[in-house]
Amino acid sequence: MTDETKKNGTDEEINETVVDLEADAPAGEPADGEVAEPDPIDLLREENEKQRDQLLRLAAEMENLRRRTARDVKDAKAYSVTAFARDMLGVSDNLRRALDSIPEDKRTEEIKGFIEGVEMTERSMLSALERHGVKTIEAEGQRFDPHFHQAMFEVPNPEIPANTVVQVVQTGYMIGDRVLRPAMVGVSKGGPKAEAAQQQPAEDKPE
Repeated sequence: MTDETKKNGTDEEINETVVDLEADAPAGEPADGEVAEPDPIDLLREENEKQRDQLLRLAAEMENLRRRTARDVKDAKAYSVTAFARDMLGVSDNLRRALDSIPEDKRTEEIKGFIEGVEMTERSMLSALERHGVKTIEAEGQRFDPHFHQAMFEVPNPEIPANTVVQVVQTGYMIGDRVLRPAMVGVSKGGPKAEAAQQQPAEDKPE
């Protein structure tokens, strides 16, 4: 066998070996050095999940915005007259002061019509405020609450539990769920009930 034959035989064996190796490689696996292309279905699924997440977030944000807007509109309707109502309470207070300043002995028939007219005006004003959500704070006899009452002085009274409103100096008002003006009140300063005067035992009395 010549050298050329040996050389040709060796080359053929090498070629056969290369062909066999390529034949043995799995059909689905890329050859070395090649990058596998992503599956289009997986890409579509991933994109679908992203879009779904964004839509859910957007829907939640829109729902929160809708609730905030509804709450703001409700508050605007309920409390839009707050400043005006507070000013009108000042007018009502002045009407009440005018009535209280008239002594009983001066309430004659000549001014009876005037007094009734002022009282009617006061009632009409308070009724109009009530139609717009302004309500009176019922304070007298209630337990003192700093959220609704403003203490002006203390009244020593051992017969009444401490921190009880015993006198209303100025009526308080609510508008909706908010305090328009706290009630100015006098609060009891309770204590033990007064003991009856102790009588001396008969044996201790001087003869």
